[in-house]
Amino acid sequence: MPNIEFEGKWNVYAAHLVTPFRPLIPDTKKSIPQGKAQADKPSTEGNLIIQGDNLHALRALLPRYAGRIHCVYIDPPYNTGNEGWCYNDNLNSPLMKRWLKENGAVDLEDEERHDKWLCMMWPRLQLLRELLAEDGVIFITVDDNEQHRLRMVMDEIFGEDNFLACISWEKRYTRNNNAKMFTSVVDKLVVYRKSELLDFLREPRNTKADEIYDNPDNDPRGPWTSVSYVNPATREQRPNLVYTIINPCTKKEVRHPTNAWKFEPSEHQKHVLENRLWWGKTGKNKFPRLKKFLSEVSDGLVPVDLWKHEDSGTTDEGSLELERILGRAKFDNPKPTRLIKRIIRLCPHDNPIVLDSFAGSGTTAQAVLELNKEDEGLRKFILVECEDYANKITAERIRRVIKGIKNTKDGNLQQGLGGGFTYCTLGEALDIESMLSGENLPDYETIARCIAHNYTGLALDKVKKGKDWLFAETDRHCLHLIYKPDLKFLENATEAALTFELSERIGKAAVRKNKEALVFASHKFMSQKDLRYHKVTFCQIPYSVFGTAG
Repeated sequence: MPNIEFEGKWNVYAAHLVTPFRPLIPDTKKSIPQGKAQADKPSTEGNLIIQGDNLHALRALLPRYAGRIHCVYIDPPYNTGNEGWCYNDNLNSPLMKRWLKENGAVDLEDEERHDKWLCMMWPRLQLLRELLAEDGVIFITVDDNEQHRLRMVMDEIFGEDNFLACISWEKRYTRNNNAKMFTSVVDKLVVYRKSELLDFLREPRNTKADEIYDNPDNDPRGPWTSVSYVNPATREQRPNLVYTIINPCTKKEVRHPTNAWKFEPSEHQKHVLENRLWWGKTGKNKFPRLKKFLSEVSDGLVPVDLWKHEDSGTTDEGSLELERILGRAKFDNPKPTRLIKRIIRLCPHDNPIVLDSFAGSGTTAQAVLELNKEDEGLRKFILVECEDYANKITAERIRRVIKGIKNTKDGNLQQGLGGGFTYCTLGEALDIESMLSGENLPDYETIARCIAHNYTGLALDKVKKGKDWLFAETDRHCLHLIYKPDLKFLENATEAALTFELSERIGKAAVRKNKEALVFASHKFMSQKDLRYHKVTFCQIPYSVFGTAG
């Protein structure tokens, strides 16, 4: 498979692996409680709006959500040359820093803007892939500036066999008569899956799709539509499908002069017995048609790669929606909620976790809440926005649609969509030196999640400290963490150390389960020989937290 090469690729190739972990810090004042129990202490279990660099935010989500996100939608900068976005990833390479010209804006005069865009996207797409469930799906809106390059990057990261579609979305339906050449009326939605575990997609049926069903003969099986009984193949091509049909109304024998029928004689007899052949209202149609009943259609509609504005909205519609919620226009070309709702409905999960790491005006969160309101669903959203407007626009929009908006004609928005979210910022990066000094000691849950993900790839749903500091189990390991975010505790020889007696208990418990015990602690009071005897592996804090042998 051809790979794409671009300036800076080998500087960012493994950037997602070395991005420092920064914990999520909930902000009570900017959050809306997601339940009575969370009124005083916001939880990071439910809906999230995260303000901060999305590379660091995605890294922060890994210990909790790796392999658990069902649907990703992102709307990254289109890199038209008019956006003035800045590449601000903190890379260690001096050559890379010099090339990026100290975070200068990427505009039309930057001849390497495409390389910089790819450098920005590469590590983020790597982390998004890690976060996706094995049967998860990712949608990316893009225009012709980067669509072809994005496809090559996605083929390399996700695999070309996992490409599903490049959807043309009709973002506007009028032409710009001031254009000197072509007017663009479509954007692209590039769609990939995580793996072959996702092998079936359907859109839910809608009123428009069901309008073709009728019941002109009062069939007790309900509304139906009809399809042709004539095979595109000729009589000579399919002689086994050439036979005589009797019209029950006229009693005449019917043969097609040039083509075969679609069904074998035995299947045809079944159709006759089940009264599935339709000969028209007068019974005198030249050839029969086959009845297809609405009651038998249960798996939805096959998705198509052209999404018309009538079904998916336009950018103008998105702007009007935002204006009605926040007042005068505050965001350029926001996506309409109808577009994002259509994306979410395609996800083959009843209550997916939906991640948008280029959140912008917050359309994705509103789409999730609207769908939950419509069908009493339990979908969750996670938004990430790095710009200063994360609170004043992104989060404020969601606060208003949750609580209700008086001056709107939309009944649901007047009443309020309900729900809540936790607003988070990113804490200081965890590193060995700050932990050794005690200046930056994360809580037990944060350390436990990091350890579980780094050593087993496990994303913990919940962290519960059990007997002998056991906090998680996999099919192969028992994970123990002797830790408190207190430097005095960590320096205490009797409390924080792995002792002979503790090691013996932990080892015996693991052996009974036919597992290996991994014990994370600041120090130990026993030999390596004793550890091997007890079938325990010691991992020293803080070095082991970052994947360094202790």
